[in-house]
Amino acid sequence: MRVLIADDQALVRTGLKVILDSEPGLDLVGEAENGEQAIALVRSVRPDVVLMDIQMPRLDGLAAARRILAAEAPPKVIMMTTFGTDENLYAALRAGVSGFVLKTSPPEQLIAAVRAAVAGDALLDPAVTTHLIAAFAGRRDPAAPEGLSDSDIDLIKLVTRGFTNRQIAMTLAVPEQEVADEVTTLLRGLGLVDRAQLVVLAYERGLVSPGSRDA
Repeated sequence: MRVLIADDQALVRTGLKVILDSEPGLDLVGEAENGEQAIALVRSVRPDVVLMDIQMPRLDGLAAARRILAAEAPPKVIMMTTFGTDENLYAALRAGVSGFVLKTSPPEQLIAAVRAAVAGDALLDPAVTTHLIAAFAGRRDPAAPEGLSDSDIDLIKLVTRGFTNRQIAMTLAVPEQEVADEVTTLLRGLGLVDRAQLVVLAYERGLVSPGSRDA
């Protein structure tokens, strides 16, 4: 898995490089100091995943992510933030990023986010999710999307709990490929980019509630 780092702080990039170099199967293919460099490197080195800091000079991470994700066959983008309360988190999720991690997260959380993104899943740091849920309060629309079956809603609830396709398959006792196909169909039908946006919709429309564990 080819990974590109975009962060304006050299010390942060060095720390991330150490983490990635210690993990089998991950290959660091470039480092960018700002959003403009990140966009240029994505075009030249074709990474699978971009670890993107939200706050950067010249072109911030949100603007860079939007341009990267708007291109043909884009890489997955994971946003990094110092605080889980960054006001740009909601906009980044809407832009189609594949997860958020705090810079204070343990290395295994970062690695899990990268692997989840490549697998088509999304990993949201719990501290970030808490803030996003609070942000949803002013945007909640109690009307559930039309056309969702009971099985669709059950699947959405499992996705919001952070379950991977394999975990959902084990829970429902169905083949993993069947789960993957159903998630893809569900996302396409709802006009969503990925599982992260499905989580947003689930909270916005009241399909799940903060702290809910039912599925």
